[in-house]
Amino acid sequence: MLIRSRDSGFDHPHSSEITPQAVYEDRRRLMRQLAGGAAGGVLATWAGRQAMAATEKPGKLAALASTPSKVDGAMAMDKPTEYKDASTYNNYYEFGTDKADPAKNAHTLKTRPWSVAVEGLVKKPGNFDIEDLLKLSPQEERVYRLRCVEGWSMVIPWVGYSLSELIKKVEPLGNAKYVEFLTLADPKTMPYVGSHVLDWPYAEGLRMDEAMHPLTMLGFGMYGEVLPNQNGAPVRLVVPWKYGFKSAKSIVKIRFVEQQPGTAWNKAAANEYGFYSNVNPNVDHPRWSQATERRIGDGGGLFAKRRKTEMFNGYEAQVGKLYAGMDLKKNF
Repeated sequence: MLIRSRDSGFDHPHSSEITPQAVYEDRRRLMRQLAGGAAGGVLATWAGRQAMAATEKPGKLAALASTPSKVDGAMAMDKPTEYKDASTYNNYYEFGTDKADPAKNAHTLKTRPWSVAVEGLVKKPGNFDIEDLLKLSPQEERVYRLRCVEGWSMVIPWVGYSLSELIKKVEPLGNAKYVEFLTLADPKTMPYVGSHVLDWPYAEGLRMDEAMHPLTMLGFGMYGEVLPNQNGAPVRLVVPWKYGFKSAKSIVKIRFVEQQPGTAWNKAAANEYGFYSNVNPNVDHPRWSQATERRIGDGGGLFAKRRKTEMFNGYEAQVGKLYAGMDLKKNF
């Protein structure tokens, strides 16, 4: 089932995509080279990245759900990004800091056996084998935007189901206010774990009402295929109204807690990356504007035409009430 939910009118009950300073400075030097006449070599590198594609897809997923969903929408949807772009232009710092690194290096990731531990303030903690997670609820295909704080975006048909299905199964206690997600940090299969870019393991978190929102997704695939390693196999989070780094990849632990958990990029640079990380074009990153974005696949590479960034990545109708009364410039 194709869930075109960006423009849905659903009324609820109430985008690891950041560049560290060193990488950013390298890119500034690159742009100075462009201005100095080195454009040919730079554009050749960009063309090589754009041309690089996964030669083999991981394999088809089981049949998708065909029943209607309460997050269905009937409005026109953006054209999905090409699979070759979505699977070869990634942020996944455990496999390198360049956008092409994960597709080149993530083949070392072992996704079986795999289990996800559920801990903390729940009545039913335990370990969920990946096969059990796959069977927990019917999977759906949902076309969601992915927006990176660096200024690029994609439109990806994700496959999975609402995270709320798992949350309801483990029965959180009344004092569980946040959900923390911890990802795999295995230096044997992830060559950049141990680098000083971030604290490992990669950690992310959501407020409970954000985690329970029907748009928040446990993702197991994309484009009808099993998730490629570089996109967060075998299970990841997809939170479409937030910057992409909030959507933790290769999850191994989900913890229910009372206090707001520390998150990877917030701990690394709190002045740049807030806990909420909602897409808000009115809040600039300290080193660049968030008012516009470049859609991967539009053509033009570094010089692609830019689009106006939409509040909450275009999902304001669905999620805006979650933040009623909050100062969204202070709570960024």
